[in-house]
Amino acid sequence: MTAGSAPAAGGSEEGAPVPRVFFTADSHFGHKGILRLSARPFPDVEAMDEAMVEAWNAAVGASDLVYHLGDFCFRGSKPAAKVLARLNGEIVLLRGNHDSENTVKLPRWRSVHDLLEITVERTRLVLCHYPLLEWPGAFKGAVHLHGHTHGAVPPNRQRMDVGVDVWGYRPVRLEDILKRLSAEPPYDPRSHYADAAAGEPR
Repeated sequence: MTAGSAPAAGGSEEGAPVPRVFFTADSHFGHKGILRLSARPFPDVEAMDEAMVEAWNAAVGASDLVYHLGDFCFRGSKPAAKVLARLNGEIVLLRGNHDSENTVKLPRWRSVHDLLEITVERTRLVLCHYPLLEWPGAFKGAVHLHGHTHGAVPPNRQRMDVGVDVWGYRPVRLEDILKRLSAEPPYDPRSHYADAAAGEPR
């Protein structure tokens, strides 16, 4: 686990644009089966890959930073390397269950983590491929971003799936995530304890 601060969004420094920060997950580049499993609206895997590369580069600039929360490519490092070479921005990977060791070792990643704590625009974030019931700083307002579930886990005001199936097959900015989170029910850490207790044998 690593903690740090991402670059501030907007503005400029000595004439250069300050990198913007994006989040995404579960792209599954090259995964034919994901078309059916996640009901993706593409005729074939090649069309899916092209659409997601195009959407990524339309949103992300060369100097921007993207946190990819896992399951970048379904199999193998060669397909992953080809896609990575086409994508704008620097990319930090949060390892997913479909990210092979060879994919994780590709030099294109800025860094690779299993769980990462960062601060973006004064918001404390806990990033992981998998959705967590509790996370560091949750009681103090920290927001948990994850992938893995392809939108199947309901969000709350402090937890959101940033996968492409939830966000139109493109990376998303924190301001858009926080706007959507504001309409969700509050995070209640006691609820899952109550659920677990209710399921215990008497």
